Amino acid sequence: MTRRDFIRSAAAAGVAASLPCVAAAASRRPRRLADVGWCWDGQGLSGQWRFSIFGAGEGTKWFGLRRTCFMFHPNTAMAMEKLRDMGIEEVVCDISKWDYQKIEHPDYKGLGAPMRMNHDGRIERKCREAEIVGRLSLKYPFLTGAFDDDLYGKIKTEKIKPDDYAAVHRAVKSVNPKLNHWGVVYAHELKKENWAGFTDFLDMVSFWVWKSKDLVNLDRYVAECRGLFPGKPINVGCYLRDFTLLDAVPMDLLKHQWKFVAKAVAAGTIQGFQIISGKLIDMHPQQATWVRDFIKAN
Repeated sequence: MTRRDFIRSAAAAGVAASLPCVAAAASRRPRRLADVGWCWDGQGLSGQWRFSIFGAGEGTKWFGLRRTCFMFHPNTAMAMEKLRDMGIEEVVCDISKWDYQKIEHPDYKGLGAPMRMNHDGRIERKCREAEIVGRLSLKYPFLTGAFDDDLYGKIKTEKIKPDDYAAVHRAVKSVNPKLNHWGVVYAHELKKENWAGFTDFLDMVSFWVWKSKDLVNLDRYVAECRGLFPGKPINVGCYLRDFTLLDAVPMDLLKHQWKFVAKAVAAGTIQGFQIISGKLIDMHPQQATWVRDFIKAN
């Protein structure tokens, strides 16, 4: 080997050796918020006096996101095709369904309208919907998860035991074992006894603070959630509306939450975030626009 060949081979070896370090450094770089964000989308009724101009998938796109929590509508092939054709890259579908309740007007028979929504969290319904979502996921691979809303609320009111809920988890995995099982957990539910026997069923924790005034404690709540669900990825929910106030989340508390989310995503403390919701964008435009701008800047 000539001296020149030796120098060349040594240099090449040095570059090759440095590649794992470069790759590792790249993997440690903070991700953009848009890469880890989801938006709840669909025409739900939660105290609004009019329907939103934003339908399924449209809130996701408006916020500059690519992932949708598809809610408030039947889980169908038509819905998946609509989301796919809009360029949505990943979808999870709810399995504890919010159903419209139609109210008839006494003077206009047959022309009633949905006035509220009823949450059906029965085990049988969850299992049936989970199997539907599983079958859809085989045809539409961008459908990656089944989403169980207000999980502990239904555990409590329906008196669901871990052995009962195991049937839901089996249903989620029965058709497509790769499907992720999401479950909603609220800060005020963070008691070990509430979740005894249930924690192993969840692949993803969807974590929420119900009252906006409690957002000042978000860092502590997330730490408690991580302790209660060790090793489980946590996706933090972000409201535009405080449903206990029937008004928008106050801007100071909204900003506090989003600054925490940005830091926690960069640190790897949380997996990502969700926004409730597309249907509230035009109801609370100040909050929604600030959030969209914050996501874009981070």
